Amino acid sequence: MSNFGFADLRLVNAYDVAFREARSAVGASALMASAREFPSVADAVADCSLVVGTASLGHRDPQTPLRRLERGARLMKRHLAEGGRGVALLFGSEKFGLSNDDLSYCHWLMRIPTRIEHESMNLGQAVAVCLYELVRDGRAPDRKAKTIRPAGGEAVDRIATQFNAILARSGYTNPTTAASTELKVRRMVRRLGLSDKDAAMWLGMLRQISWKVDRGE
Repeated sequence: MSNFGFADLRLVNAYDVAFREARSAVGASALMASAREFPSVADAVADCSLVVGTASLGHRDPQTPLRRLERGARLMKRHLAEGGRGVALLFGSEKFGLSNDDLSYCHWLMRIPTRIEHESMNLGQAVAVCLYELVRDGRAPDRKAKTIRPAGGEAVDRIATQFNAILARSGYTNPTTAASTELKVRRMVRRLGLSDKDAAMWLGMLRQISWKVDRGE
């Protein structure tokens, strides 16, 4: 919940041992400390205008509509955008899920599209997947990377020249095809798309290699 920006945690008949242990969650102690406990689902969702239960296909209540996660998340966000007082996303215990009594408080159900052969998910993972879908915005722009200044032509040429010189002195270059090799190296270095800082590093490495080659090491 804390990862995805949700803060209103409500628990019904929480298993005290697990709840106390969860209070030590890294970075989420404030959220856990503010969690509210209720004696029943009815009390927990009394101020919510939309209650959505989570269930797998194997536990589907035929009287309650069941929607896939992506569709359900869109409807929940639309409900809030249209002035809904509040939306409750209801999860059952990891072992038993939601009871029929719990489901009776839900307007509809939502399921994560897991494969039929293995529908069950760890509760924490299921919560994370659902909350991620609620905050996901496919139209949001990617965070721009820090602007990187590309290497200038002179630096790139120096790298290619240094590279070709090392190849020739090391015996890699065949004298009969030396001109062709030099052209290929020059093109290859340009395709690397080096930044200004990378070019400086390449030149430093090549100078060191050249020095070692000249010494015969």
